[in-house]
Amino acid sequence: EEDHALIDLGGVRNRVSLALVENVAPGDYVIVHTGFAIARLDVEEAEKTLALFAEIADAIGEPPDAVYPRIP
Repeated sequence: EEDHALIDLGGVRNRVSLALVENVAPGDYVIVHTGFAIARLDVEEAEKTLALFAEIADAIGEPPDAVYPRIP
């Protein structure tokens, strides 16, 4: 649907609403909260954020996807 997207975070796919963010295109990175995309990130910022999640996981001895926020 026009106002929804399928997102992938660490291999987990979820359907989210795009009602709060304009001009989102396939391949864009978004911040998601409670099933809504609330902001679009540029690629550099998104990659930095994902790298930080990976560092946190490594520091606590967990796989990278263990520290990703999950959408229930």
